[in-house]
Amino acid sequence: MRRARIAAVVLAFAAALIGPAVVSPAPASAARLVRVDELSPTRSAIFVESAAMGRTIQVQVLHPAGGGSRASYYLLDGLDPGVGQSTWTNATDAERFFSGRNVNVVLPVGGQASYYTDWIHDDPRFGRYKWETFLTQELPPIIDAQFNGNGVNGIGGLSMGGNAAFILAARHPALYRAVAGYSACPDTAMAQGAVMFSVANRGGNPLNMWGPPGSPAWAAHDPALMLEQLRGKTLYLSTGTGIPGPHEAEIKPQLAENIFLGGPVELGVNLCTVAFEQRLRAAGIPARIDYSPVGTHSWSYWQDTLHASWSTIGPALGA
Repeated sequence: MRRARIAAVVLAFAAALIGPAVVSPAPASAARLVRVDELSPTRSAIFVESAAMGRTIQVQVLHPAGGGSRASYYLLDGLDPGVGQSTWTNATDAERFFSGRNVNVVLPVGGQASYYTDWIHDDPRFGRYKWETFLTQELPPIIDAQFNGNGVNGIGGLSMGGNAAFILAARHPALYRAVAGYSACPDTAMAQGAVMFSVANRGGNPLNMWGPPGSPAWAAHDPALMLEQLRGKTLYLSTGTGIPGPHEAEIKPQLAENIFLGGPVELGVNLCTVAFEQRLRAAGIPARIDYSPVGTHSWSYWQDTLHASWSTIGPALGA
């Protein structure tokens, strides 16, 4: 036991000296396109057999009706993703917003509490999670081949998906030109307690993701420790303050949840965003940060910031 503790300390010390690992894009994997369902002239569902996860994953794609090459914007869901479709298309006007824009919007379906990462152990609740491998190695060649992708990629997401977007961009810097986080906290160490609680609250074992807190895998998934890998990319973050705003004046079933749960959560996101911006500024890395004096952790605000972000993200992708 004593030797094991010493070994763990040595590994942690070595990781601190070397810094978090930067993962380079890997060659195309053995993932296989099973089928394509054309839901409309500008929306398709593809089903991809993931070798990494050992199952078939649905991904929906918003795309132009015509031909021509275009960039791809991977848009990730939150902690509780939609069933059958991304919540982006279920709870926002994303489909209408991107209509006529020359870009593929790639919407993975599933991945509850996954943080879109490769878990180090299979989980009794969630099974095998290898979302990083799926999103960065297996899926891009299929998207480019099926939807005229030109190899230019951006990635964004809300809350959990926004954290993951920054993590994936920092770990795969050659893959993405632009990164967006809507109400996201890209400082993994600062969000550690919330991350572990969110996984446990959905029935998973957070230790199966990156191991115990303080282990090298946590540092290797912390964009705040990998800022150099974000340099040169177009970065966007948005946050409210948790104070009820105009969307809380709307009568809707989730109003109480938005105020009493989404308010405190968004306040935490705000504090994290301020801290992350300070790190970026200290490193001389520019970013667009949209701070709102009001706003809860809820979909109406994410629709607003999706719209607002596109004047930054779109040009970076040539879209």
